[in-house]
Amino acid sequence: MNIDWSKLGFHYTEPDYIVRAAYHDGKWEEPYATQDKFLHLHVSATCLQYGQEAFEGLKAFRGVDGKIRIFRWRENAKRMAKSAEGLYMAPVPEEIFGKAIHLALEKNIDFLPPYGTGATLYFRPLLIGTTPRLGVGPGRDFEFIVIPSPIGPYYPGKFHCTTFVVNRHVDRAAPFGTGTFKVGGNYASSFRATEPAHAQGMDCLFLDARYHKYIDECSAANFIGIKESTKGQSTKYNEIEYLTPRSSAILPSITNDSLMTLAREQGYKVTRRHIRLEELSEMSEAAACGTACVISPIDKVIDPEKNKIYHLSDEPGPVLTGLYHALRDIQFGRAEDKHHWCEVIEN
Repeated sequence: MNIDWSKLGFHYTEPDYIVRAAYHDGKWEEPYATQDKFLHLHVSATCLQYGQEAFEGLKAFRGVDGKIRIFRWRENAKRMAKSAEGLYMAPVPEEIFGKAIHLALEKNIDFLPPYGTGATLYFRPLLIGTTPRLGVGPGRDFEFIVIPSPIGPYYPGKFHCTTFVVNRHVDRAAPFGTGTFKVGGNYASSFRATEPAHAQGMDCLFLDARYHKYIDECSAANFIGIKESTKGQSTKYNEIEYLTPRSSAILPSITNDSLMTLAREQGYKVTRRHIRLEELSEMSEAAACGTACVISPIDKVIDPEKNKIYHLSDEPGPVLTGLYHALRDIQFGRAEDKHHWCEVIEN
């Protein structure tokens, strides 16, 4: 194997093994590693006919001390269980989920990038319905798969800003629909908006599906906004507020949850509420956040229908840059993991 770690992007690299486990007759089998990367699937399987599918994304890091750290995998297991329940699938028990992640790491240890390259080992857990069915309804058989792949940093070279464009003609997910679950249909439904934006070198900002006036999601990631306000008449003390949307249609982000914890520790006010699009004009910084990028700063948001441009920061701002490095330092073992987010593996 000869991988140039410095040239890896966020793209799939073929590993030696994937890990699989099937659910039949009301019980899960033990996870096992295999070099067979193909599905042996009936054409009428419920994942194909009715979109009965959910997935996750998490990472393992080679730390500055040479140890391996898997970041918050139990939270991914819990979120996948909620997605499964939302689509009438058998939830993967946390024990099975954990065994599969650890086995995928063990069997592909040579694909874990060295420290200092900025690259990590990414895991894509996948759960699909495999029961053949033509009548509308859920399946009773399922397969759980963990697909590992080494990936490079989301930002090759420089931590930089991205421009977002508002789209009012495509809704990513409806309130009380599947938006709170990590299922493929949410992403497929967004392609009509995200692909035209990507073609223009931008990304897409989704508004709430009911009123089209509140910020919901940044493409496939949560939104963060930073507000600063001066407290009092005779003081220069600034209160910094970390804002993120409250919505019944967005995915609960593990990265966002981690960043909110770090923001509180740094003395920032953390608020989760409805955020009007016009409030962008009151923000000093904004970003998308998720597993892939951690934080993706936004330089401006274009609202073509209102002929409005919200200018934020041409360069990543100090608040979000600080939070980005604080989380990365924990993941790579450069800072104390006070919350025990990382499972540390001696190697």
